[in-house]
Amino acid sequence: MARSEPKTLESLLPRVLARLAGESGRASSLTPLWVAAVGENIARHSRPHLLDGTTLVISVESAEWAQVLTRQADALCERLNEKLGPGRVKALTFQLVSR
Repeated sequence: MARSEPKTLESLLPRVLARLAGESGRASSLTPLWVAAVGENIARHSRPHLLDGTTLVISVESAEWAQVLTRQADALCERLNEKLGPGRVKALTFQLVSR
């Protein structure tokens, strides 16, 4: 029986986090991946809220951030899927954070 190469925790963690988010519906477990995909500046103004199937709902602090991120949605999905696996996030939607 052939053995596969051992996997690193770094390579397994994104898929585990995605599975947790998918099972619970809550996407807060994806925060580290969101920060890695969008960078610190954008992450200060947005955060993953809910994973609904393959749609990731992002909470944003203003309509302006929603517009900026909407224009970047395709590229952000690509970056997230590089970490999570192909097709895990097919769409992003944005909601304003209630204060």
